Amino acid sequence: MSRRLRKSPLARALQRATAATTAMTRKSLAAGTRAVGKAVAQTVDAIAAPHRPPPGAGDWIAGQALGPAGVRRFHLFRPPGIRHDERRPLLVMLHGCGQTAAQFAHSTRMNRIARRERLLVLYPEQDRSANPQGCWNWYDTRSRHADAEAETLMAAIDQVCLLYAVDREAIALAGISAGASMAALLAARHPDRFAAVVMHCGVPPGSAHSAATALAAMGGRRTANANLAPDGGLPPLLVIHGQADRVVAPANGRAAAELWAAASGARAGEPRRMQRGARRPMTVTDYRAGRRLAAQLVEVEGLGHAWSGGDARQLFSDPQGPDASGMVWRFVAASLKRRAATQA
Repeated sequence: MSRRLRKSPLARALQRATAATTAMTRKSLAAGTRAVGKAVAQTVDAIAAPHRPPPGAGDWIAGQALGPAGVRRFHLFRPPGIRHDERRPLLVMLHGCGQTAAQFAHSTRMNRIARRERLLVLYPEQDRSANPQGCWNWYDTRSRHADAEAETLMAAIDQVCLLYAVDREAIALAGISAGASMAALLAARHPDRFAAVVMHCGVPPGSAHSAATALAAMGGRRTANANLAPDGGLPPLLVIHGQADRVVAPANGRAAAELWAAASGARAGEPRRMQRGARRPMTVTDYRAGRRLAAQLVEVEGLGHAWSGGDARQLFSDPQGPDASGMVWRFVAASLKRRAATQA
């Protein structure tokens, strides 16, 4: 464009229009970017909000642990007011198939008990690349995948013990379904590391060595055959199992309690039927070696494959059952007390 044309009124008008259009475009792009950013932030908040404790309710800490099975994510719930120089109990909660760590935390509401009792709760999470259904590979002992996964979970526990205010003499395990079976496997492999173990509708260790035998074991068609620590070397076991469970046969619950009792030289006491309010009734059987409680079996009438007393908004939860989370903590607390008394 010549100098004369650039100075013409038409050229100046075109320049002003171009500048205005450029400014509007930049402004629109900036506004669009802000809108997209806001939408992304709102989406992230919407996803995270159900899994994030309210202010002052404690910390929901994300982490990762590396072990023989690779990397596994976890979340640690730390109640408010825990000092770095004190040592508190740690409860390791293992979810079942089709669950995440956060969903299991919501289903069990264990963090409420943790806030009240001032304990830490570790929620490891299975990787879908290791199992498409999100199941812990408790059964895969022939290929050694179960062993690698168990040691990776131990690596997560050790990592949390190193970084947070954990009493290493006060660690307990609890799990549902595949998580219950993995909890029993961990306790059987490392009995000296745990003060108590809880199986909720799981399969006892030594019942399977592959996917095919795992299905048979879940149906109650396998006999548990595990080399457990003899002469009271095992931590006390609490078994909770629904009598209407169509995923893991109720016979597995009794088999787990009897397996633990046999290794501990314990005998079954007289079963007692109990019911709390309008919740489902249950039958409780203690297995004792002298005065020492080796195992306790809780059989819940009408309960399917679900966490007893769990949050109704979550999968695998039955709000009509007795409060399994309360039973877990009372059992763990009593086991910690007995363990402290024997070590005093």
